[in-house]
Amino acid sequence: MIFKKDEELHTADQTGPVAQAAATHERREERRMAENEGEVTIVGAGARLEGNVVSAGSLRIDGQVKGQINADGDVSLSPQSQVEADIRAQNVSVAGRFKGNILVKGKAVLARGGRVDGNITSKTLVVEEGGIFHGQSIMDGGAAQAQPGAQQKPGETAAKGAPADQSEQVKVP
Repeated sequence: MIFKKDEELHTADQTGPVAQAAATHERREERRMAENEGEVTIVGAGARLEGNVVSAGSLRIDGQVKGQINADGDVSLSPQSQVEADIRAQNVSVAGRFKGNILVKGKAVLARGGRVDGNITSKTLVVEEGGIFHGQSIMDGGAAQAQPGAQQKPGETAAKGAPADQSEQVKVP
C-alpha cells in the first residue's frame, strides 16, 4: 500500500480526534496486514454483501457483510463496518460492530469503539479501552479445530465441559 503523507495529514486534520484515532487504527491494520500477507481484499464502505466471503489472503471490511467469512490471512473490521457473520481466520481485529462467532488461530483484537456480540475462540484476546464485548471468550490453543457456528450448552466451556459463566459483558472505559 502507498500512502501520501500530505493527503493523510490533511484528511486527519479535518475530522477531529475520534476520527483521527480510527484512521490511525485503519492505517496501522492495513500496513500490518500488507506486511504479513501479499493480498488484501477490501470490502468498501458502500458495499453490502450477503453470503459466503472467502479470501486466500487478508480481508478488510469497511462496509456491511452478512453470512460467513473465511480468510487464510487476517480479517480487519474498520470502525464504520457492520458485520453479522461467523468469521474464521488467522487473526481478527474488530473496530466496528460485529455480531456472530469468531474463530481464529492466533489473536483476536477488540479495538477502541468496537463492539462484539458473540463468542470468540482464540489463543489470545485483546480488549482495548473503549471496546465492548458481550459473549464468551474461549482461550484455546486448539482454536483452529473448533467450529465457528457451533453453539455451546449454557454453563459449559468448549475445552473441557467445565462450568462457566453463561455470558459476559466487558466494557472498558
